[in-house]
Amino acid sequence: MIYTVTFNPCLDYIVQVDGLELGLVNRTAREEMLPGGKGVNVSIVLRNLGHENRALGFLAGFTGAEIARRLRETGVEADFIEVAQGMSRINVKVNSEGVETEINGMGPAIQPEDVEALYAKLDTLAAGDTLIISGSVPSVLPGDIYERIMARLEGRGVSIVVDATRDLLVNVLPYRPFLIKPNNHELGEIFDVELSRRADVVPYAQKLQERGARNVLVSMAGEGAVLVAEDGSVHESPAPRGHVVNSVGAGDSMVAGFVAGFQESDGDFETAFRMGVCTGSASAFSMQLATRPEVEALLATI
Repeated sequence: MIYTVTFNPCLDYIVQVDGLELGLVNRTAREEMLPGGKGVNVSIVLRNLGHENRALGFLAGFTGAEIARRLRETGVEADFIEVAQGMSRINVKVNSEGVETEINGMGPAIQPEDVEALYAKLDTLAAGDTLIISGSVPSVLPGDIYERIMARLEGRGVSIVVDATRDLLVNVLPYRPFLIKPNNHELGEIFDVELSRRADVVPYAQKLQERGARNVLVSMAGEGAVLVAEDGSVHESPAPRGHVVNSVGAGDSMVAGFVAGFQESDGDFETAFRMGVCTGSASAFSMQLATRPEVEALLATI
């Protein structure tokens, strides 16, 4: 079974506003409401690709109930901890003249007993399962919760995927995550360098392998992506051609595509990489997250 963890899920209210003017009344030209959060996005795309999975994390209030309802409508098994205080976030994503602006909410007041309830669910994972942990950690949670989860599952045969930034990512490397997915800017921040070309990314991805990561997948938006795999192979691809409509969830979709491709191909890195690249692009080329037909159409082009 594939599991995802989203510490702070949300409802993403995505709107198109033509000619946005601050301080004035603006009207939307297009709008969409979707369940969101990095792990939630991964779960939805996995299900779109035909892979059953279970979404874990924390929900609260009427917004939390709506997130769970919408997830179940997509076929994802929503198995969240219900938090008593506060409400799950509504995040507003405004696109105007090609510029994206985000206003993100705070989230519920997660208590220590809620965290213990999440740990209890994670304790049921067994050898052969895949766990995908992604996104930021709310201030109400321990800052080292990624490490705590990985230490708790160490030696259990669970493949753990981590999509996080800076210290959250670097600090889990000693636990040898199966896959990490920084983008080129996040990778550059770790080493205080600027990485704009695919060839530049490879040596720094290998440095993260030296620190413990088994596979390093680096997304680079329009430049494509790079995979440095644990078998020593390096895979590079430009981005498929297409018009970017909405970049929200594209990186999460790449993670979902890679995991799906890896499982479908019995562990072939090239197949997993191509699937990841095309799934990420398919989401970027649509107002909604990637579907299987959209991904397969792009796979035929690269």
